Amino acid sequence: MAFKIGRKGTGIEQVQFDNFGLNLLARGDGTEVILQTITKKNFFYVYPAENPNVMEFFYILSGELKCELNGEKINIGPQDYFTASDLEDPVHFTALTDVSYLWVITEPTFYQLSEGVRELKEVVEKVEIRDSYTFKHSERVTQYSIKIAKKLALPKVNLENLFLAAILHDIGKINIPSEILNKPSKLTKEEFELIKKHPGDGAIMVKELYYDDTIATIIEQHHERLNGVGYPKGLVGDEILLEARIIAVSDTFDAMTEDRAYRNAFTPEYAVEELQRLSPSQYDPEVVNALIEVLQEEGKLKVTSPEA
Repeated sequence: MAFKIGRKGTGIEQVQFDNFGLNLLARGDGTEVILQTITKKNFFYVYPAENPNVMEFFYILSGELKCELNGEKINIGPQDYFTASDLEDPVHFTALTDVSYLWVITEPTFYQLSEGVRELKEVVEKVEIRDSYTFKHSERVTQYSIKIAKKLALPKVNLENLFLAAILHDIGKINIPSEILNKPSKLTKEEFELIKKHPGDGAIMVKELYYDDTIATIIEQHHERLNGVGYPKGLVGDEILLEARIIAVSDTFDAMTEDRAYRNAFTPEYAVEELQRLSPSQYDPEVVNALIEVLQEEGKLKVTSPEA
């Protein structure tokens, strides 16, 4: 016989990240009960399981989520619940407030998730200590990238790779001196050559974390451009992975619309015009159009009507 009372804040094992937390409350016979927290404005997906017989049950304890299902947006709040089994496509959720919910799944999942989160957290913390701007920039680039990917209907494996690559895309900047990263005037040729090493350096660092090589490749390619003018390898067209093309657009947009040491932020309208001007020569037009849709839906960019 086994009977156990658990107290608030306790669990078998916990892992906490900046935007979400996981607490394994109970497990047995292949089923796990997990308490998950998501902070406001962050998002997550419920993915199709590799095993079609797996059932997932989610019960909202506090906060409010927005679910996007078959083109419809549905708000979900405390005491609401949903189940998922034999899904064909990922279901997208956005946290409208800080949210906590119980997640019951009929196959072991926690340790796979927690190990990945721990490794990711360690790397991101190094970036944040080294350069807080880079860290916040990477968070925003990740959000733009995942929203673009949703518009382009990327499958689960691509979404997962894109998420990790976007969070870590600038990790190679750890090797660049702060005075160069934050220099208010034009870089010298030698300084720019040093900057150009960060995609390759980042790819090497991520490979050392035992992630799929695809993630390292995306990171290495995020400054490549479709016409070959990018770096570090001067790749062209389809030689550049779609995930890297998505990060390239998100990265450029965020960099242009945030203050830098050497200039003030540009408006979203100006940044989008630049991306359109450089499409399809440098940026993927489909990716740019998806970003425009996202920005318009979020009210960050005016919806313009074609001229009569």
